[in-house]
Amino acid sequence: MSNPFIDFITNRHLITAIVGLVLAQILKVFFDYWRTKSWTSVMLTSTGGMPSSHSAMVVSLMLSIGMYEGFGTTAFAISASFALVVMHDAAGIRRAAGKQAEALNFLFSKLEKQGITFDHKLKEMLGHRPLEVIGGAILGIIVALAAYWIFPIGVVYE
Repeated sequence: MSNPFIDFITNRHLITAIVGLVLAQILKVFFDYWRTKSWTSVMLTSTGGMPSSHSAMVVSLMLSIGMYEGFGTTAFAISASFALVVMHDAAGIRRAAGKQAEALNFLFSKLEKQGITFDHKLKEMLGHRPLEVIGGAILGIIVALAAYWIFPIGVVYE
């Protein structure tokens, strides 16, 4: 009889997805330093930036499922659909919301000069440029291939 908790924490697909997410967040700090020439630890937990951690996570999950369980399975179809929605959302809707926040913050700054104050600025870095989404997807592919190479079929028991 299997233990649900052990099954959960040893799920190869989940581990692969989490590794993709964590590596992308760590890489954001270095890409941000390369761009700004200053270290910003807030990038470890930030949305937006290069590479997209959401894209890295869903692509590594999708490819892991495809390689271990088959590219013709229902699980792969669901994960591929999920990946496409997440990446489209990151480069489309969330990016547009970030641009709107940027415009509103600009308007707020003009109103503050007239004595109207606001509690806080809106978060502007919400979405991704297409290149950042592609960078996350490439990282997700690399992570999934590395996981498959390190733990080939039959080595990790489920």
